[in-house]
Amino acid sequence: MTRRLPPLNPLRAFEATARHGSLSKAAAELHVTHGAVSHQIKALEQSLGVKLFERIGSRLKLTPHGAELLPAVSGAFEGIAAAAARLTRPASSGALVVSCVPALLSLWLIPRLGSFTARYPDIRLKLLASNDARDIRQPDIDVCVHYGDGSWSDCWIRKWSGLELFPVISPTLANNRPIRSIRDLADHVLLHGDDGREWHTWLAAADALDLERVCRRHQFNDARLSIEAALHGHGVALGDTMTASRLLAMGQLIVPFGLSVPAVDDFYVICRNEMRSTPIVQLFVDWLFAEKAEADGRAEPVATRLSTRRKRPMLQLVAKSEE
Repeated sequence: MTRRLPPLNPLRAFEATARHGSLSKAAAELHVTHGAVSHQIKALEQSLGVKLFERIGSRLKLTPHGAELLPAVSGAFEGIAAAAARLTRPASSGALVVSCVPALLSLWLIPRLGSFTARYPDIRLKLLASNDARDIRQPDIDVCVHYGDGSWSDCWIRKWSGLELFPVISPTLANNRPIRSIRDLADHVLLHGDDGREWHTWLAAADALDLERVCRRHQFNDARLSIEAALHGHGVALGDTMTASRLLAMGQLIVPFGLSVPAVDDFYVICRNEMRSTPIVQLFVDWLFAEKAEADGRAEPVATRLSTRRKRPMLQLVAKSEE
């Protein structure tokens, strides 16, 4: 069933006149003549078959029919104006739910939250520590920053960062149990934040796969926990260029070897297709990429990538106490 609506211009003239109680003021707001407003209101009254205004002295007063029509017309114009504003400028207020890899959330995103809050003080964030692919489909989660191979389907996805992996150790443990060569790892506990693939990749690049058989190990279900264990001096963990950089800069961890290898997977920003065009999601995604670009511009290389040659001279400890 087709809905028959009154013409738009007469409705605008009616709403402005009712709000001001004056044809002249309505005409000034709409940038038309007094006569044009009067004509539009008469046309609307004829279209509806009712009287909308009555004159009392020098002012216009709504009739009962006019009073009944005004709230609906005013609400409709306010809704149109609000929708147009959302389309023409980014939304900078509201709630946003973000699912983020626990290690990245704890060690990279949270330390930078002040930058986001200062720029968008009216956006309320709910941050979930998770790398569960099911989050991408959850209707109550707006954006995911996840670690994986990028194979998620039927969603908007963009690679955010690759990673370089390298061993990290607390300065205290390095001083008490020095690491002067890769073979010294045999005297340490290897801290795993995954199923073991990443340490395997690094040891293979260092021509030291035999250490997998002799090294003690602790395994955690998240890289954040293996890094925390390293901070407490419980062993040697694999850090990466995203999550370990701040701890290295603060001197809480050190890099015992100048060797890094590409991580197995990468970080991706992901959301449901219908969420990508949402202004508040755009703001957060743009901020994420801008913040990473700024951090990259300030960063210095933490470790040197392995060359294509399999053999290298033994790598030196970089702890200040051993220099």
